[in-house]
Amino acid sequence: MFTGIVTEVGKVSAVQREEDRLAFTIEAPYEDLVAGDSIAVSGACLTVVEKGDNWFKVEAIVTTRGRTWFGDLQVGDEVNLERSLQIGDRLGGHFVQGHVDGVGTVRRVEEEADAVLIDIHVPDETAELTVPHGSITFDGVSLTVNATPEPNVVQVALIPYTLEHTTLRNLKPGDPVHIEGDMIGKFVRQLLRDRGN
Repeated sequence: MFTGIVTEVGKVSAVQREEDRLAFTIEAPYEDLVAGDSIAVSGACLTVVEKGDNWFKVEAIVTTRGRTWFGDLQVGDEVNLERSLQIGDRLGGHFVQGHVDGVGTVRRVEEEADAVLIDIHVPDETAELTVPHGSITFDGVSLTVNATPEPNVVQVALIPYTLEHTTLRNLKPGDPVHIEGDMIGKFVRQLLRDRGN
Protein backbone atom coordinates (compact mmCIF):
# COMPACT_ATOMS: atom_id res chain seq x y z
CA MET A 1 0.00 0.00 0.00
CA PHE A 2 1.19 3.49 -0.91
CA THR A 3 -0.11 7.06 -0.83
CA GLY A 4 1.23 8.52 -4.07
CA ILE A 5 3.73 10.79 -2.32
CA VAL A 6 6.98 10.41 -4.25
CA THR A 7 10.05 10.24 -2.00
CA GLU A 8 12.78 10.04 -4.65
CA VAL A 9 13.29 10.29 -8.38
CA GLY A 10 15.49 7.40 -9.44
CA LYS A 11 17.46 6.88 -12.64
CA VAL A 12 17.48 3.65 -14.64
CA SER A 13 21.09 2.48 -14.90
CA ALA A 14 20.62 -0.92 -16.57
CA VAL A 15 17.88 -2.77 -18.46
CA GLN A 16 17.93 -6.52 -19.07
CA ARG A 17 15.52 -7.71 -21.75
CA GLU A 18 14.96 -11.34 -22.64
CA GLU A 19 12.11 -12.99 -24.51
CA ASP A 20 10.06 -13.55 -21.37
CA ARG A 21 11.85 -11.38 -18.79
CA LEU A 22 12.41 -7.70 -18.06
CA ALA A 23 14.63 -6.56 -15.19
CA PHE A 24 16.01 -3.12 -14.54
CA THR A 25 18.34 -1.46 -12.08
CA ILE A 26 17.56 1.91 -10.54
CA GLU A 27 19.97 4.33 -8.90
CA ALA A 28 18.41 5.77 -5.73
CA PRO A 29 19.78 6.81 -2.32
CA TYR A 30 17.81 4.31 -0.22
CA GLU A 31 20.15 2.81 2.38
CA ASP A 32 17.89 0.31 4.15
CA LEU A 33 16.15 -1.49 1.27
CA VAL A 34 16.39 -5.27 1.37
CA ALA A 35 15.51 -7.97 -1.14
CA GLY A 36 11.79 -8.64 -0.91
CA ASP A 37 10.78 -5.04 -0.16
CA SER A 38 7.91 -3.55 -2.15
CA ILE A 39 8.51 -0.27 -3.92
CA ALA A 40 6.33 1.75 -6.28
CA VAL A 41 8.23 2.51 -9.48
CA SER A 42 6.31 5.20 -11.36
CA GLY A 43 3.19 3.84 -9.71
CA ALA A 44 3.74 0.10 -10.24
CA CYS A 45 4.35 -1.97 -7.13
CA LEU A 46 7.48 -4.05 -7.76
CA THR A 47 9.65 -6.27 -5.57
CA VAL A 48 13.30 -5.53 -4.90
CA VAL A 49 15.27 -8.60 -6.05
CA GLU A 50 18.78 -7.25 -5.48
CA LYS A 51 20.24 -4.28 -3.62
CA GLY A 52 23.64 -2.55 -3.56
CA ASP A 53 25.06 0.82 -2.58
CA ASN A 54 22.62 3.43 -3.94
CA TRP A 55 20.95 1.02 -6.38
CA PHE A 56 18.36 -1.74 -6.48
CA LYS A 57 17.03 -4.14 -9.09
CA VAL A 58 13.41 -5.06 -9.85
CA GLU A 59 11.67 -7.30 -12.38
CA ALA A 60 8.45 -6.70 -14.30
CA ILE A 61 6.49 -9.90 -14.96
CA VAL A 62 4.29 -10.49 -17.99
CA THR A 63 1.10 -9.06 -16.44
CA THR A 64 2.93 -5.91 -15.35
CA ARG A 65 4.54 -5.49 -18.76
CA GLY A 66 1.10 -5.79 -20.36
CA ARG A 67 -0.32 -2.77 -18.57
CA THR A 68 2.69 -0.46 -18.21
CA TRP A 69 5.18 1.40 -20.40
CA PHE A 70 8.11 -0.47 -18.82
CA GLY A 71 8.77 -2.31 -22.08
CA ASP A 72 10.08 0.99 -23.47
CA LEU A 73 12.40 1.80 -20.54
CA GLN A 74 15.86 3.00 -21.50
CA VAL A 75 19.05 3.57 -19.52
CA GLY A 76 18.97 7.15 -18.22
CA ASP A 77 15.18 7.32 -17.84
CA GLU A 78 13.89 8.80 -14.59
CA VAL A 79 11.22 7.09 -12.49
CA ASN A 80 9.17 8.19 -9.50
CA LEU A 81 9.78 6.12 -6.36
CA GLU A 82 7.79 5.53 -3.20
CA ARG A 83 8.48 3.00 -0.47
CA SER A 84 5.56 1.00 0.90
CA LEU A 85 3.71 2.35 3.92
CA GLN A 86 4.56 1.34 7.45
CA ILE A 87 2.08 1.41 10.31
CA GLY A 88 2.12 4.91 11.75
CA ASP A 89 3.15 6.66 8.52
CA ARG A 90 1.30 9.81 7.52
CA LEU A 91 -1.21 9.37 4.70
CA GLY A 92 -0.30 12.47 2.74
CA GLY A 93 -1.91 11.54 -0.58
CA HIS A 94 -4.66 8.94 -1.01
CA PHE A 95 -4.84 5.15 -0.82
CA VAL A 96 -2.77 3.80 -3.71
CA GLN A 97 -2.27 0.09 -4.30
CA GLY A 98 0.50 0.29 -6.86
CA HIS A 99 -1.66 -1.69 -9.28
CA VAL A 100 -1.45 0.14 -12.59
CA ASP A 101 -4.80 0.00 -14.40
CA GLY A 102 -3.40 1.00 -17.76
CA VAL A 103 -1.51 3.60 -19.74
CA GLY A 104 -2.86 7.01 -20.61
CA THR A 105 -1.55 9.57 -23.09
CA VAL A 106 -0.72 13.22 -22.44
CA ARG A 107 -2.94 15.43 -24.61
CA ARG A 108 -1.98 18.93 -23.47
CA VAL A 109 0.48 20.68 -21.14
CA GLU A 110 -0.14 24.34 -20.40
CA GLU A 111 1.15 26.80 -17.82
CA GLU A 112 -1.49 28.82 -16.02
CA ALA A 113 -0.31 31.33 -13.41
CA ASP A 114 1.56 29.31 -10.76
CA ALA A 115 0.38 25.87 -11.96
CA VAL A 116 0.84 23.58 -14.92
CA LEU A 117 -2.36 22.05 -16.31
CA ILE A 118 -2.02 18.62 -17.89
CA ASP A 119 -4.79 16.87 -19.83
CA ILE A 120 -4.42 13.10 -20.11
CA HIS A 121 -6.53 10.70 -22.14
CA VAL A 122 -7.46 7.73 -19.93
CA PRO A 123 -9.00 4.32 -20.69
CA ASP A 124 -12.78 3.80 -20.25
CA GLU A 125 -12.25 1.78 -17.06
CA THR A 126 -10.53 4.76 -15.41
CA ALA A 127 -12.80 7.43 -16.89
CA GLU A 128 -15.90 5.92 -15.28
CA LEU A 129 -14.24 6.10 -11.83
CA THR A 130 -13.09 9.69 -12.17
CA VAL A 131 -14.92 12.67 -10.70
CA PRO A 132 -13.87 16.33 -10.42
CA HIS A 133 -11.90 16.91 -7.19
CA GLY A 134 -11.53 13.16 -6.73
CA SER A 135 -8.20 11.33 -6.63
CA ILE A 136 -6.17 9.74 -9.40
CA THR A 137 -2.58 8.54 -9.70
CA PHE A 138 -0.34 9.37 -12.68
CA ASP A 139 3.08 7.68 -12.76
CA GLY A 140 2.78 7.04 -9.03
CA VAL A 141 1.90 10.61 -8.05
CA SER A 142 -1.28 11.23 -6.04
CA LEU A 143 -3.21 14.02 -7.77
CA THR A 144 -6.54 15.77 -7.51
CA VAL A 145 -8.75 15.76 -10.60
CA ASN A 146 -9.07 19.41 -11.60
CA ALA A 147 -11.62 18.81 -14.36
CA THR A 148 -12.90 16.30 -16.90
CA PRO A 149 -12.99 18.59 -19.96
CA GLU A 150 -14.18 15.90 -22.38
CA PRO A 151 -14.97 12.18 -22.32
CA ASN A 152 -11.98 10.07 -21.25
CA VAL A 153 -9.84 13.15 -20.55
CA VAL A 154 -8.69 14.01 -17.04
CA GLN A 155 -7.10 17.33 -16.20
CA VAL A 156 -4.77 17.80 -13.24
CA ALA A 157 -3.07 20.95 -11.97
CA LEU A 158 0.52 20.54 -10.84
CA ILE A 159 1.92 22.79 -8.14
CA PRO A 160 5.57 23.92 -8.27
CA TYR A 161 6.61 21.42 -5.56
CA THR A 162 5.27 18.47 -7.56
CA LEU A 163 7.01 19.72 -10.69
CA GLU A 164 10.31 20.03 -8.83
CA HIS A 165 10.18 16.64 -7.08
CA THR A 166 8.66 14.24 -9.64
CA THR A 167 9.13 13.18 -13.25
CA LEU A 168 5.83 14.83 -14.20
CA ARG A 169 7.84 17.99 -14.95
CA ASN A 170 9.09 16.26 -18.11
CA LEU A 171 5.70 15.36 -19.58
CA LYS A 172 4.82 16.54 -23.06
CA PRO A 173 1.97 15.75 -25.48
CA GLY A 174 2.11 12.15 -26.68
CA ASP A 175 3.93 10.81 -23.61
CA PRO A 176 2.55 7.69 -21.90
CA VAL A 177 1.68 7.70 -18.18
CA HIS A 178 0.77 4.92 -15.78
CA ILE A 179 -2.73 5.36 -14.41
CA GLU A 180 -4.29 4.01 -11.24
CA GLY A 181 -7.91 4.95 -10.68
CA ASP A 182 -9.37 5.69 -7.27
CA MET A 183 -9.45 2.53 -5.14
CA ILE A 184 -12.70 3.41 -3.37
CA GLY A 185 -14.35 4.09 -6.73
CA LYS A 186 -13.31 0.62 -7.93
CA PHE A 187 -14.97 -1.06 -4.98
CA VAL A 188 -18.17 0.98 -5.38
CA ARG A 189 -18.27 0.17 -9.10
CA GLN A 190 -17.84 -3.55 -8.44
CA LEU A 191 -20.53 -3.60 -5.77
CA LEU A 192 -22.97 -1.87 -8.12
CA ARG A 193 -22.11 -4.29 -10.94
CA ASP A 194 -22.67 -7.25 -8.64
CA ARG A 195 -26.12 -5.87 -7.83
CA GLY A 196 -26.98 -5.63 -11.51
CA ASN A 197 -26.91 -1.84 -11.80
